Amino acid sequence: MRKRIGNIGALCAALASSCIAAQTSGVTLYGTVDLGLRHGSGLTAANAAAPGSSHSLGSGIHTTSRWGLRGSEDLGGGAKALFQFESGLNADTGASANASKTFDRASWVGLEGGWGTLALGRQTTTLADAISPVDPLGMRFASFNPSIGVAALSQHGLGIEFGSAGSTSGSYRLDNAIKYTARFGGLTARAMLGTGEVAGKTSALSSRGVGMAYAASGVTLSGAFQTFKDTNQRTLDGATLGAAYQWNTVRLAANAARSEAETAVGKHTVQRVFSAGATWSVTPLFDLTAAYYKVDRTRTGAADDGYGRLVAFAEYKLSRRTKVYAELDNTRWRNGFQGAANKATATGISAGVVHTF
Repeated sequence: MRKRIGNIGALCAALASSCIAAQTSGVTLYGTVDLGLRHGSGLTAANAAAPGSSHSLGSGIHTTSRWGLRGSEDLGGGAKALFQFESGLNADTGASANASKTFDRASWVGLEGGWGTLALGRQTTTLADAISPVDPLGMRFASFNPSIGVAALSQHGLGIEFGSAGSTSGSYRLDNAIKYTARFGGLTARAMLGTGEVAGKTSALSSRGVGMAYAASGVTLSGAFQTFKDTNQRTLDGATLGAAYQWNTVRLAANAARSEAETAVGKHTVQRVFSAGATWSVTPLFDLTAAYYKVDRTRTGAADDGYGRLVAFAEYKLSRRTKVYAELDNTRWRNGFQGAANKATATGISAGVVHTF
């Protein structure tokens, strides 16, 4: 009995030590769970163009479901050590959003001081950082939002890995990246270097980017440029510039972005995204948001095509951390962008709940 009590005491002491260490280093467990019912006409459950309709319980219609750990340690003299691990989650199945990476959304460590912040590891690009404060939808519906998918290259659709993204479908985040961020009052400047780490090829899968944002008196201006290499030294260049304005209970936002990729010798794909929208806080608990996106695509040896997409959200806050929402969207494809067998117009309707912790 004494031995058992001693073991329990040792376990309690170990747990107490862990809790004290966690408090000292400021470790936080956080996350978002978003699930909603969705019906799509001319869309699959994954929101790809389709000839028929779909019914689904979807994760991340409003906000991408995820969980993570972040923390900091005070090093004295105004300096801190920082870290973040974040993993995407398919809340409808409990599976990780990325089967090949446990922490697909973030995995970095860094230092912060009066001179700025230096972060090393897997992290978002300067394009993603620049679009975040000026996206008309406020970064809602990430898998369907052209600001995220096309402008910030999360779903560039090129079938080639540009930069050390660990994926051939998008370059929104990069592995083995170094990012420096400096803030001077309302001005934020960023510079990023992605090391490709391909043996024998110095610049293969490498990336370089710069960004700048200014926020003051309700006005936000934000832009960035980033260039990416593939394993054959071909280049993908992306640029974005946007603005947002908070006027009483109304937020207005607009953004323009362009990317150009060399997909083969003498072959290029150019994509442009123009967007505008507004959020109206009807009451402190009820918000309405609507945004329109125009996507244009030009490819060597192919006809120009694209689509226009209108997305609207209504949100009601049940508490500080929980809200319910309804969503409507309409997509009109141009010049066969969706594929000959699929509908020329697609519509969707969703309703769900999102909780943060």
